[in-house]
Amino acid sequence: MDADQLDLSILAELSTNARISQIELSNRMGLSSTAIARRQRALEDDGYIKGYQAMLDLSRFGLNTTVLVRVTLDSQSDEALKLFEMGIVKCPSVIRCFLMSGSDDYLLIVLARDIEDFERIHRTELSPLPRVSRIQSNFAIREIVNRAVPPIVFGKPGRSRRR
Repeated sequence: MDADQLDLSILAELSTNARISQIELSNRMGLSSTAIARRQRALEDDGYIKGYQAMLDLSRFGLNTTVLVRVTLDSQSDEALKLFEMGIVKCPSVIRCFLMSGSDDYLLIVLARDIEDFERIHRTELSPLPRVSRIQSNFAIREIVNRAVPPIVFGKPGRSRRR
């Protein structure tokens, strides 16, 4: 199914508040809650909605430091990539990992309590990974934009949403 404008409006509402009630959503969309529930279920079944999750304030858990880590492997062979990827999924401090184009092979987003904690993560989680030849780290000073979905998906101009 192709999403129409009403579906995009439902998705926009859910992307900012996944806990919105069917009644509130139906009031905002001008449809019955049954029609909204049917459309939402169809959006889930068709893969537009992959799931729902709570956005946690990770600073409440002491994770105050975000580190962007660039990793270069000693080879870009299928074996090297596969070994690294099998290892990185086991690193509990890594919340995102991207295979990259350009001079670095991977970009990681790591959460740490502080610089000393990142030193431990670097030493115990990242450095032992297979086929790593270089690790470069950058510490985020402040988060400016944190979007789950870019507003352009819904045909809206960009708006930042701060944590």
